[in-house]
Amino acid sequence: MLKQAAKLAALICLLCIPQAYAAIAISATRVWPAQDYTRLTLESNQPISYKVMSLKDPERLVVDLDNVDINAVLNELSSKIGNDDPYIKSVRVGRFKPGVVRLVLDLKTEIKPQLFNLKPVAEYGHRMVLDVYPAQPVDPMIALLQATGVKVGGAEAASAAATAEPVKPTQHEPAAQVATTPAVVPDKPLPHGRTELSNRILIIAVDAGHGGEDPGAHGRGGTHEKHVTLAIARKLKAQIDDTPGMRALLIRDGDYFIPLGGRVVKARQAHADLFVSIHADAFVKPYARGSSVFALSERGATSATARWLAKKENEADMIGGVNIDVKDPYLARTLLDLSQTATISDSLKLAKHVLGELGGMNTLHRGFVEQAGFAVLKAPDIPSVLVETAFISNPTEEKRLNNEDYQNKLAGAILGGIKRYFAQNPALSRPKLAQND
Repeated sequence: MLKQAAKLAALICLLCIPQAYAAIAISATRVWPAQDYTRLTLESNQPISYKVMSLKDPERLVVDLDNVDINAVLNELSSKIGNDDPYIKSVRVGRFKPGVVRLVLDLKTEIKPQLFNLKPVAEYGHRMVLDVYPAQPVDPMIALLQATGVKVGGAEAASAAATAEPVKPTQHEPAAQVATTPAVVPDKPLPHGRTELSNRILIIAVDAGHGGEDPGAHGRGGTHEKHVTLAIARKLKAQIDDTPGMRALLIRDGDYFIPLGGRVVKARQAHADLFVSIHADAFVKPYARGSSVFALSERGATSATARWLAKKENEADMIGGVNIDVKDPYLARTLLDLSQTATISDSLKLAKHVLGELGGMNTLHRGFVEQAGFAVLKAPDIPSVLVETAFISNPTEEKRLNNEDYQNKLAGAILGGIKRYFAQNPALSRPKLAQND
């Protein structure tokens, strides 16, 4: 009887041990390097408790993980840091003390880290996310000029522009209106006889939907929307850059995630004239097909389908992973403080031209422009459209979306719509990139 009582007592003790003491298993590690920032993700079966600290001489970031098991998956994290990562040189994983695993990130430069947890969503379990931002944020305008080989008023001007203190907007001045813009010398002379393009270079922000932790829609053949949208965006950029008087800014130029509001901010910081977000639609039925173009709506969606699609696209932040603890008043002001009536009117004009050009090379899902509350279209001062190029959920269209010739034709149709828009609506309001006389 005594032995049975002892066994029973031991069993009760085991059952009473809190679940938190069970080692947390890491099921996946992912690294998403980009010019804007590098993201490290640890996926697990439970939320991870952590502590973080920075060390100097040399630059390092230390992250202590409580009660995490060191397994083969976690050990693989070190091998996922590439030599081309802009910010992280290497990652070391080891047992710091009982119950604590330590990650040491050897850094290439000074950083500003953000560390946060995400709850399970879609195909993901619990995620601990570490975003490694540079101490000096990348200026999209300077990056655009450097990428296109445009000279920024000489070396001194380029240096000054790169190190200048940002101008703080007042309550009566939108942030993008007061930012300092460097004078630009185009690498090619602009054509004569075109009033608009002879005054300055037009900047088109090209946004490849989804990316990184957010794959977007899936085709039945295994195609991920994020790869298709980036391929088309790159082709559109190449065609825009080959157009005299135009330059394209890729909001996303790799497989990484950018929050929806961050895409808007990046376009405004570059003083974009237009914003074009590229997607590949999906529906529950495989027979849905054709291209669509959407603009923002302040008064609700024009159809149930448009409302459903906007809701799905707006969930990208939840899937891709946004640090909700970071409050950005600049972003809030960007999205909320200005009337968008005039901008929406211009967006509808642009959308109509793009839809017309797409109709010349592809089936249209609907023969008219639709509107809904897409978060990515909320730039208050940039005409913005969202293009659903084709249905990735349609097996025939999925194959076409993976075809380079088809991608080029889609890009060409979008550019054709942009050209038609500017032919009828010259963008003369803000001199941004001036031609050198």
